[in-house]
Order: sequence, then structure tokens, then C-alpha cells
Amino acid sequence: MKTHSPKPAKQRGMAIISALLIAAVVAVIAGGMLTRQTLFTRTLEAEQLRIQGHWQLQGSLELSRQLLWEARQHEVLTRLDQAWAQPLGGTQASNLGGVFEGRLEDEQGKFNLRNLVLNQQPDAAQLQNFQRLCALLGIDASLGRRISQRVIASYDLLPERLAPVPLKNGFDSGRETSPGSAARVLPARQPMLRSLDDLRGLEGLDEPRLKQLAAYISLLPSNTWVNGNTASAEVLSAVVPGLGLPQARALVAERDGGRWFINRGDFFNRLRVQGLALDQVQVGITSEWFQLQGQVRREQRRLHLQALLHRPEDRLPRVIWSRVGA
Repeated sequence: MKTHSPKPAKQRGMAIISALLIAAVVAVIAGGMLTRQTLFTRTLEAEQLRIQGHWQLQGSLELSRQLLWEARQHEVLTRLDQAWAQPLGGTQASNLGGVFEGRLEDEQGKFNLRNLVLNQQPDAAQLQNFQRLCALLGIDASLGRRISQRVIASYDLLPERLAPVPLKNGFDSGRETSPGSAARVLPARQPMLRSLDDLRGLEGLDEPRLKQLAAYISLLPSNTWVNGNTASAEVLSAVVPGLGLPQARALVAERDGGRWFINRGDFFNRLRVQGLALDQVQVGITSEWFQLQGQVRREQRRLHLQALLHRPEDRLPRVIWSRVGA
């Protein structure tokens, strides 16, 4: 004997199943919408933090320019006891609406790799100075030579000849043996370097070594003298002929104790190096080139800033280049 379920009972069962299916579909759709909404909100918040951080970094640049300008207006000397040389943070950063930590560095207190080329020729004296600095820092001589070669290869050079041979009737055949070939410029063999970061990838120059060198060398757009009021003992020992490292350290300790050099003559007189002439000392007491490095922290996001500033004598410092990254 066959039994049959009442028709209303079957309908109720189908209705319950349909309702459950519909509820499941709605839950999946709602979950997807909520996930997309959450992602969108987070993306929007991240972009807002990025924009706010970017403007705060711009504020730190303006603050740095003002500090450098005020110091230059107050006195000609560039010294490490001036306001620009103090860490940027605390009260100063609070005016920018967030947490900024950074500092300005005097790039002329370092060895400028641009000095390796002078008048479109490698400068033999500066090459020796750089090799001496590498030795003082424990840098392998072969790595120092590779760095020098990479820097020199990024500039247009004149052929290494004593003097151009005068042309007859102004004719130049274009051959290497032509008298006029001495006046032609040899084009750069490598891309121009803007900062030490562009040396990454050079054989033997890993990140720890690059970080070590960054404290002692710079790469500026023009040839410069070292600032005796901000340079380290290692840099001074490298660029001043006959100045040993112990003597340089004693000189720096005396300087940082408050006896700042007031002019080049003062620096030269306090060297006390026998047989040294003033024109052999490529050291000054002022600076035009500075680098700002810092970061802004907003909640869990960090933005890093690196910028090169040039401070002329007669106007506010200007930003030559800047890099912003997470």
C-alpha cells in the first residue's frame, strides 16, 4: 500500500528550501559587497594618509630651507652648532601637523666625488685623496678604483693631451690623427650620477658598505671645497696633504669644543703641517650644499624623504631634487 504526503506539506518543504537558498545567495552577495566596501575604504584611507604625508614632507622641506636661510643671514660660517644641524622633530615638527623625524647634513663636510673631474679631465690629486679616504675607512683599494672609474665615466672628457695642436686653415679631417682631434670632447660612457644611490649594483659595493660611504662622501652637481667646520677627521686627513688621522682627530675635537675656524687662514695656521702651502689646502669654512633625510609617520604608514638643497649667498635655498617613497 502506497502512502502519499499531503500536498500542502510538500509545498511548505519547497518553500523552506527556497527561502534557505535565497538567504544563502543574499548572504554571499552581502559579504562580497562588504568586502569590496572594506577594501575601498582602506584604499581611500591609505591614499588620504599618503597625501597628508606628502604635504607634511613638503612642509619639512620648507622648514629646512628657512633654517638654512636664517643661519646664512646670521653669519657667514657654516658650523655644526647652528640650528639647521639639530635633529628636525619635536617642537619644530609639531607645526607640520604630524610626526616628522629627520635631519639636514652638510654635503660639503664630505668628499665630493664630482671633484674627481676638473675641466673635463680626471684630477690626479683628487683621485689620490679619494684612495686615501678609502684606506682610512677600510675600503678595499680595488673598490675605490671602481667607484672612481664609474664617476669619471659619467662625464664628457677631453683627450689626455698636453695642449691642442693649432689647425692649419681651420681644417679637421675628423680622424684620430688629425691635429684637431685634441679639441674634440669624448662623450660620457655611463649615465650621469645624481646621488650615491646610483652607485648601487657596482661590484663589491653592498648596502652596508654604501651606507658607510654615505657618511663620508657626496656627489654634487659642481666642484666644491670641503668645509673644515663640518668635515670628519677622516675626510680632513684625506684631503689635506701630510695631515695624519690622529692629528686630524685632535683638530676636530678642538673645533667641536667651540673653537670653530673663522676663515681659511685660521684653518691653515692650526694645521701645523711642515712644508704645506695654503694653495694645497682645498678647505673652506662655509657651505652651499645640504641634504635632507627624514620620514613622516602617520598611524601605521611611513613616507621617506631625501632631498638635495642648494643655498646661494643671495637668496633662499632651492631644492635641486627630491625623492619620496614608502
